[in-house]
Amino acid sequence: MEEVDVEPAVTNIPAAGRGKHLGFAWGPGDILVYETHLKPKDAKGPGSPFIHEVQKDEDIYSPILRKLFNESHHIFVGLQTIGDELPSKNKKPQFVSVSKNYRSVIRACMEELQQVAVSSQDAQIASQYENQVSILLAIELIWNLCEVLFIDAAPAGSLLLHLLDWVRLHKTDDDVKMRDVLQSESPAEHHSYWDVVVSYVLQGRLEETRQMLVKQANRQPAAKNMYKLMDTLLSKMPFYNPSGTQTLTEFDVKWRHWHEEIERCLQDNSFASNQHLETICKILSGDVDTILEHKNLLSSWYHFLVTRLLYMHPTVKPTELHFYAQTSLSMFMETSVTEPLDSILLAAFEFDIHQVIKDCSFALSNWWFVAHLTDLLDHCNLLTSHNLHFGSNLREFLLLEYASGLFTHHSLWQLAVDYFDHCPEFGRVYLELQIERVPLDTERKALKVLRICEQRQMSEQVRSICKIMAMRALRNNRLGSALSWSIRAKDAAFATLISERFLQDYCTKGTFSDLDLIDNLGPAMLLSDRLTFLGKYREFHKLYGEKRFADAAKLLLSLMTAKIAPRSFWMTLLTDALPLLEQTEVIFSADQTYELMYCLEELTSSLNKTAPSPGQPMQDDEIEVTKVELLRLALARNLALAIVKEGTVEA
Repeated sequence: MEEVDVEPAVTNIPAAGRGKHLGFAWGPGDILVYETHLKPKDAKGPGSPFIHEVQKDEDIYSPILRKLFNESHHIFVGLQTIGDELPSKNKKPQFVSVSKNYRSVIRACMEELQQVAVSSQDAQIASQYENQVSILLAIELIWNLCEVLFIDAAPAGSLLLHLLDWVRLHKTDDDVKMRDVLQSESPAEHHSYWDVVVSYVLQGRLEETRQMLVKQANRQPAAKNMYKLMDTLLSKMPFYNPSGTQTLTEFDVKWRHWHEEIERCLQDNSFASNQHLETICKILSGDVDTILEHKNLLSSWYHFLVTRLLYMHPTVKPTELHFYAQTSLSMFMETSVTEPLDSILLAAFEFDIHQVIKDCSFALSNWWFVAHLTDLLDHCNLLTSHNLHFGSNLREFLLLEYASGLFTHHSLWQLAVDYFDHCPEFGRVYLELQIERVPLDTERKALKVLRICEQRQMSEQVRSICKIMAMRALRNNRLGSALSWSIRAKDAAFATLISERFLQDYCTKGTFSDLDLIDNLGPAMLLSDRLTFLGKYREFHKLYGEKRFADAAKLLLSLMTAKIAPRSFWMTLLTDALPLLEQTEVIFSADQTYELMYCLEELTSSLNKTAPSPGQPMQDDEIEVTKVELLRLALARNLALAIVKEGTVEA
């Protein structure tokens, strides 16, 4: 069997005229696709040997990614509890914290996947894990940008600081290079030295740049003043402090003065004798051509965008971002063809939330990312104006799709229940439909499903589950379990059927099975007449065992006179009365004995009217006749003793 990914390559479906078709078979979480051939009756030859399994969501079967689903579930449930009574401004820090929690879970999962990929001996498995790492990297990149632009909604000044952190967090190869350089015997002579220095400048990491330049300055005493001037320029570059007393206007003025000083140094050719320092000075001045010359040190166009803003327009406003993003993309990309990630980030810079969600839905292999991000954005009241044409809002639609995918997994279905619970419009309907598809492999799993249904007053599903489990137990001859499930389902007809089986087993074996259950039926025995009789008949045996003969006799008689006992069981009850009739002490009173005699005659008269079946042996008839004779004799003897006793008491 060939396994096809969630988004398989385009399959060419041959024309019907050529006699070829595709067949489909739906499963609980996937589709089987097979090629068929329409052949004439006399045609011979094999058909297509391939069956393709198209899985709805492969990621849920990855043991490492399952941790992502489990951890994010806890964050999701916690997010739903944030109070609606608080104003949006007060909830903003909580929403940012929730977003960071989601990202930390993504990063932890990504690191674990990376470790497994490195340690794996199988090249195919290692490649699969590396692909998952690259997808999670993209997801975390997009989420982080959405956090900056939409959730935190950083204003001008603070916005660039957040974007710098965003780029630095997702470009870690410079730190690896720096370690290689510093650990070498002569860092300043290392072949990657100037690449590291320029990379730090492009990221705005000026303190690290100064530390690296000191090593080169010590190596070139003649150029000491030049390096000192560069160090002064780097140390003077102003950065906006949102928590400080300086206003954005004051910062802008200070930054422009610094920028003019950089321009003067270039005009004076202060670094003309040192190509590397001159390159750094041009980057500080915001020279786009110089920055693009070092495209190999920039990870992407959005890194170029942030560097460009840092040295050209550090007070950029959120509304101006889309212009700079579009121009940076066109300057950086050599072709007009963009990747899905580029389109998603560009949509984010344009503050088109719905386009971000739409593009992510198309590009990613499952609904996890879009469902959780949309839920968070909806809590931030950023999606209130967007409803789908069929009634459910975007948040609920994506959560329902994600949770439905989880229900195809043997254990993650339990997480999906909480997602359905927080979909007010269609969540209940989806849960009712999906819960019925959960395979009840074990009694423990059935109890889990049942508890979920009972907590949500899903009475129809509760009855369905109990009936299924009761039938399964009955087929396996586990009468106690079957009776317990039927009582839980409040199914009187099925409880009657199982009670009959209990009584048949008693007639065959002479003992009851599952005594603990029968002894503790309580009010549940009122579910059906037969179950009531079963419970009371067991109570009769207990009274007899405790030598409470009078109470036992009274209960036995009431079972017959009240018509609770089935007619087919009367002979057994009368036979049970024999030991009581044979006691030295009179147990049954005269009136009670008359009642027993009446029951015996009624039973024998009905038996006489019923013709014996042709296959019934004569020996059984003789046994029944003997029983009746013994009972008549015992009843007559007991009646005589009871009359004498009662007459003596009256006298």
